[in-house]
Amino acid sequence: MAAAVTASAPPARSSSSKTESYVDNKRRDDVRRANIVAARAVADAVRTSLGPKGMDKMIASASGEVIITNDGATILNKMEVLQPAAKMLVDLSRSQDAAAGDGTTTVVVFAGSLLHRSLSLLSAGIHPTVVSDALHRLSVRAVDVLHGMAIPLDLSDRDSLVKSAATSLNSKVVSQYSSLLAPLAVDAVLSVVDPAHPDLVDLRDVKIVKKLGGTVDDTELVRGLVFDKKVSHAAGGPTRVENAKIAVIQFQISPPKTDIEQSIVVSDYTQMDRILREERNYILGVVKKIKATGCNVLLIQKSILRDAVTDLSLHYLAKAKILVVKDVERDEIEFITKTLNCLPIANIEHFREEKLGFADLVEEVSVGDGKIVKITGIKNMGRTTTVLVRGSNQLVIDEAERSLHDALCVVRCLVNKRFLIAGGGAPEIEMSRQLGAWAKELQGMESYCVKEFAEALEVIPYTLAENAGLKPIAIVTELRNRHAQGEISAGINVRKGQITNILEENVLQPLLVSTSAITLATECVRMILKIDDIITVR
Repeated sequence: MAAAVTASAPPARSSSSKTESYVDNKRRDDVRRANIVAARAVADAVRTSLGPKGMDKMIASASGEVIITNDGATILNKMEVLQPAAKMLVDLSRSQDAAAGDGTTTVVVFAGSLLHRSLSLLSAGIHPTVVSDALHRLSVRAVDVLHGMAIPLDLSDRDSLVKSAATSLNSKVVSQYSSLLAPLAVDAVLSVVDPAHPDLVDLRDVKIVKKLGGTVDDTELVRGLVFDKKVSHAAGGPTRVENAKIAVIQFQISPPKTDIEQSIVVSDYTQMDRILREERNYILGVVKKIKATGCNVLLIQKSILRDAVTDLSLHYLAKAKILVVKDVERDEIEFITKTLNCLPIANIEHFREEKLGFADLVEEVSVGDGKIVKITGIKNMGRTTTVLVRGSNQLVIDEAERSLHDALCVVRCLVNKRFLIAGGGAPEIEMSRQLGAWAKELQGMESYCVKEFAEALEVIPYTLAENAGLKPIAIVTELRNRHAQGEISAGINVRKGQITNILEENVLQPLLVSTSAITLATECVRMILKIDDIITVR
């Protein structure tokens, strides 16, 4: 690579006396080229997994863990990237994941294509700052073009929401289940939207519980709570409670310990009996106080100081006909209390009826080879929902969860910004066409740069066609032709292997996914272009 650089350097210098082009010194060119090449290598790694016919990647870690996915953000997160500029592309896909949730592969492929064009512009002797400024103007104009193509959407139009969620799922490993998962994602998001703040959706209010066994078809949306645990059966307590009064407790129902490490030496049997009797009375007192409020379901937070419950306390709780779910994680408490509309209780002295949650039914259900606890019919339920994901093996379940997350993010995007655009490479070709026409109106270097970058946008339809095993050049040429004739929503129909009106095929995506992909990719490329040296410090 260095040889190629040195070979091409002298002509530029000889011509510099005739034309007023700026010749950068060689080291800076090398650093910039190395950065661009490294970043493009990352983009090429995920390029084959773009689109509904994209390939999947199998990621094997040193510990023997295997992940099968074609979610760009997951692939890049798991890759060990050492080159600093290439790491920027990993962060790019992560920020697209945070901003839109979908389009993580698209944004990286975009950036790779823009970098490729930047390299040819730089080697033509154009200054990086000129290239960078042209790129900024292009991104602003591209977003305007997208807004011009957008179709407004009403949240009551459930069909369109389902179509766009299905489009997101079509490129995943679990695409054959998109008819089940897409409506499920739409219902999940719409059930957590707060009418007071309709444009704020917190996906933490949608809890995904994974359980091995069955197939992805058995995935269901639960209006209530699901615990991936079984009821404590130690002393034959109840496993089903109707008209439940539920308490979430953060204290332990076990004999108290002193604050310091100590050991008590008991030499006398009577003393030993006395200790055991005291323990028994203490636990009995606690259980009586719990029973007095009418509480019949206990959710006990995991404790690190001492056992949250002992066999003795479970025995008394079972006698009092109280259903016990123990070892509830600390970070689940907030979600549980929000769902049940109750308060966590940190001390037995504060145990009062007004802090309890109410539900019609709490029961233990056999699922696959394990058991789960379901709480349904919650009164005054908070705006949360739970999705129980099933699958035949762990790889499928993990991928189903990631795909579902992308679908949820797509619906969230549509709630935040209520516009849809066509998919299938249509918006990219339309942007490329309009920006190419705009480049002719500009003057000087800028016009040249914009023209190059406008062509770079064609990488998305090109890659879609390539991954689907079609002839990319023929397809993209025809697509360009159709758009020039004014068919704005003509796109690549991967299933039929030809160009059709994509809106009729129900291939829709949120406007936010495309606009954030353009702005984030151009921002990242501009940053890489501005770097002219890498300084390592101790």
